[in-house]
This record gives sequence, structure tokens and C-alpha cells, in this order.
Amino acid sequence: MKKASIDELKKLAQEMRKDIIVMLGKAGSGHPGSSLSVIDIITALFFNVMHHNPKDPQDKNRDRFILSKGHAVPALYAAYARAGYFPYEWIYTLRQLGSPLQGHPDRRKLSFLEASTGSLGQGLSIGIGICLAAKLDKKDYRTYCIIGDGESNEGQIWEAAMFASHHEVDNLTVILDYNKFQLDGPVKDILDMEPMEKKWSSFGWHTQEVDGHNMQEIVDALEKSKTVKKQPSIIIAHTVKGKGVSFMENNNHFHGVAPTADETRKALLELGESREEIEEVLKR
Repeated sequence: MKKASIDELKKLAQEMRKDIIVMLGKAGSGHPGSSLSVIDIITALFFNVMHHNPKDPQDKNRDRFILSKGHAVPALYAAYARAGYFPYEWIYTLRQLGSPLQGHPDRRKLSFLEASTGSLGQGLSIGIGICLAAKLDKKDYRTYCIIGDGESNEGQIWEAAMFASHHEVDNLTVILDYNKFQLDGPVKDILDMEPMEKKWSSFGWHTQEVDGHNMQEIVDALEKSKTVKKQPSIIIAHTVKGKGVSFMENNNHFHGVAPTADETRKALLELGESREEIEEVLKR
């Protein structure tokens, strides 16, 4: 795909925030907070950094993407829809009976997904396996994997981290959505992960820290990760849960609670939709 400019990426991310709110508002269930915190990262990946082709989703040389924190899948669906992997109108069917847009990524429903995820901790291991396959096949595609900070409580994350550094899996970039919250509250109160950067560097990873909502920083860090040799790379992206909607930001109520009809309207107004457009969209 043609690379979008930084300004174009910012505009796309804003539009996809609207998509997320519409999807979840119409579904009446799902995870707004994490979807909104990862959307800038996913926008940068799909519309600037990754090599992929919606017209040939199974291209053997495509970059691979794993959303390990599968509950944030509305952000991924927004990217796939706007990239042209499926008709845009499908977003209005999220979580509905018979819809291919399940509440977590399901490869049985959408064959271009690289993995079915949602059981937290597993996506990183899957991504490492894909990277090892690339090396065996002498392919130069890269694998990108988004994990969560609450997810990083899982022991499997750290087993995978040790394995990747030991085997010098340098065709892997992990992005940590560090929004500081998990299902039951602040990460620091449940199982503090600090010092996060020192943990990953001590496990043998090349580390970078960025503002996860600064598009230029995100793109620059992703590009830099491609140049690292003999180490896996992690980008620790400091994000805001619910970013872009004032009453959702750092409000853990919206970890797994969809907006009501009135909250959907209020959020879309904040994101720049007109009242007329909002009512038209909600009728679909």
C-alpha cells in the first residue's frame, strides 16, 4: 500500500476512532478503552510501515501482524475496513450473530487474520513462531505484535521474551500498549510492571519508549526497529486508555463497557461528527 504522510495518518486515526465508537455503540458490548489507546499505533503500522496488500492478503512476502490483546480488535477491524480488506459496511455488524467481526480476532471467520487471539499472553509466542518460520524459509518479512501492560502479568510473555532474545529473533517488533490500566484497575496496584524498560532490556531486547499518540514518534520508532540486528525489538508506547473521548480517558469503567446511545452521540460529537451524520450512521 502507498505510505500515508504523518498528517494523513493523524486524520485516519481520528476517523477510525469514530469507527470504533460506532461499532461498539451499535454492538452494545466490547472494549472501548484499549481500542482507543492502540489506534494510533495500528494506523501507523497499516498505513505507513507494514508491507501488505489487501488485493492479495496471502502474499507470502507480506509483513505479519498479531494483536495479542485481542479484546482491542475494533481498532484492527477499523484498519482492515479502511484498507479495503472487507466492505466498510461490515463494521456495523460487530458482535452480531453470524457476523465475521467477532468480539476477538477469529481466523476461522476472516482468513487474512494471522492468528485468533484473546487468550492473553499467547500472541507473542505465536509471533515468534512466525518469525522463526520466516528465517527457515529465508523470507525477509517482519512480524509486528501488540501486547498489553495488564497482559504482561502473564508468565508466558516473559518465557517468550527470553526465548526471542536467546534465539536472536531480530525480525520481530513488539509494541507494548502501556495505558497503565487493566480489567480490575491500575496496573501498578494489581501487579506493578515497573521498571518496564529495564525489565525488557535485561531480557536482551532492544528497547525504545515513545508517546503512543505522537504519530511521528511511532513511525520513527517502528522504522528504527527494522534496523536492529541480533535482538528482538520492543517499543514501549505510553498511551492513554480511551484516548480521544474526554469521558473515556483514564476511565477504567470503559475497559469492557460499550457506550450507551447517548454516550455514543456525545463521543462522536467530540470526535468531529455533525449531529446529522451521527443520526444517519446510527440508523444503519
